[in-house]
Amino acid sequence: MELETALEAVRGRGGAESLEQVLGRYNEKNRATFKFDPADEEKRKKLCEGILNILEKDTKTSCQVACLEALRILSRDKKVLVPVTTKENMQILMRLAKLDMTEDSLEDVSNFPVIVEALKCLCNIVFNSAIAQKLSLELNLAAMLCNLLKKCKDQQFVDDIKCFDLRLLFLLSLLHTDIRSQLHHELQGLQVLTQALESSFSIRWTDKYKAAEEHDGSPLSLQEADCAIEALKALFNVTLDSWNVHSENESHQFRYMAAILRHCLLTMGPTEDKTEELHSNAINLLSNIPVSCLDVLISPSTQDETVLKYNGMNMDAIQVLLDFMEKRIDKGSSYREGLTPVLSLLTECCRAHRNIRKFIKAQVLPPLRDVSNRPEVGTTVRNKLVRLMTHVDLGVKQIAAEFLFVLCKERVDNLLKYTGYGNAAGLLAARGLLAGGRGDHWYSDDEDTDTEEYKSAKPNINLITGHVEEPMPNPMDEMTEEQKEYEAMKLVNMFDKLSRLACRNEVFICPPHLQFGFLFPFLVQNGDLH
Repeated sequence: MELETALEAVRGRGGAESLEQVLGRYNEKNRATFKFDPADEEKRKKLCEGILNILEKDTKTSCQVACLEALRILSRDKKVLVPVTTKENMQILMRLAKLDMTEDSLEDVSNFPVIVEALKCLCNIVFNSAIAQKLSLELNLAAMLCNLLKKCKDQQFVDDIKCFDLRLLFLLSLLHTDIRSQLHHELQGLQVLTQALESSFSIRWTDKYKAAEEHDGSPLSLQEADCAIEALKALFNVTLDSWNVHSENESHQFRYMAAILRHCLLTMGPTEDKTEELHSNAINLLSNIPVSCLDVLISPSTQDETVLKYNGMNMDAIQVLLDFMEKRIDKGSSYREGLTPVLSLLTECCRAHRNIRKFIKAQVLPPLRDVSNRPEVGTTVRNKLVRLMTHVDLGVKQIAAEFLFVLCKERVDNLLKYTGYGNAAGLLAARGLLAGGRGDHWYSDDEDTDTEEYKSAKPNINLITGHVEEPMPNPMDEMTEEQKEYEAMKLVNMFDKLSRLACRNEVFICPPHLQFGFLFPFLVQNGDLH
């Protein structure tokens, strides 16, 4: 009923009620509607057309807001966007959103709701329409959004405008590769977006890449957190191909960004969920920054700082990354999306920066003392990561194993000490290191970190399981000589059968006492494993 009434109103046949009142009622009823009745599709298309005809004319602000709210709701349905996605209609919305290349400041606060609603409409339309995405490039929408961001820089009451401006830039850079390239190489998008991110925090710089520590600082407001998250997402898209730094200016830009991201990791959001979302997006962006620029995550610690220190370096941000990683492990789901980015980031940091690796190893792989339990059994971070080494998801188990391998300086003997051969076999097989050795990356010389407890238990550790097992009874002790001779002949026959089947490329199901895991300690002891 409201749809027909709204349609009549935009046609100028609304009766005693004003257009603003009719659309207001329609908007209130459909505020949370995301699925629409297919039978009313044509009516919704006509309502879109009517609303855009009204927006083309000069109408009062409250009426524009009601029209834009209705159009935003309607634009959730992809099927009704045909009349909307024309060059003329996109330009109407861009005009209302103050998207232009002029340098005029945003002075009229009363127009801010119109700008926000127009930006919301453009977000929906660009997200749901491939035609709108192509038109965005033709209309130079990204350049105008960057210009609007600059206007928001020193203005008050513009957080909502900035937030949806950044969201639209994120969508454009996500859905259109040409716009992503344009942002990076032509529009100084990296600098503009970095400034937008910085403005979301109250950063006070004490050095070139060092922000003042605000240990009792208040958390971000919801609007500030949302703006920061949208900026992080847009920057992630723009920096997707930024593995190599080609100039000193680029190096400075990425280090400056990493310094802001360090501050972001040490900042709390208004809620625990919002803090996790903020830190998650910061970690994703850090993964795109060249690893040579990530040294700014740690900095020399001063005497008056009450922070976590290691070798004289401030490790607060690294500790946040470790806590985030453990929290994602404990969540127990969506490991590929939620856990692999932070594990990958920590792996690259450890590989490139010695102090970070040594600090993380002290947290994750402290010197072994009690080796009575399997490495995967327990509640420590080490136990949790070793369990991931045999996860069903190939990507998850590879990055977990790689992380631990790098912490062990890519030395097989060190890795086996903490994980056991069974858990590490997948990684070692993939790298061709089943017989031992080390990876390709160079690390500093090892220092002896074995405890006295580990040294005394080492001769009794099962190399496969990685822990001390109770001695197994010898089954031959209770056999007669005739039984021993019978079992020996049975074993010879099995080896003979295995040899003949192997020559014919047939499959032989090996009994348990002949499997590699059972024979491995014997082979090592006798020097038969090469």
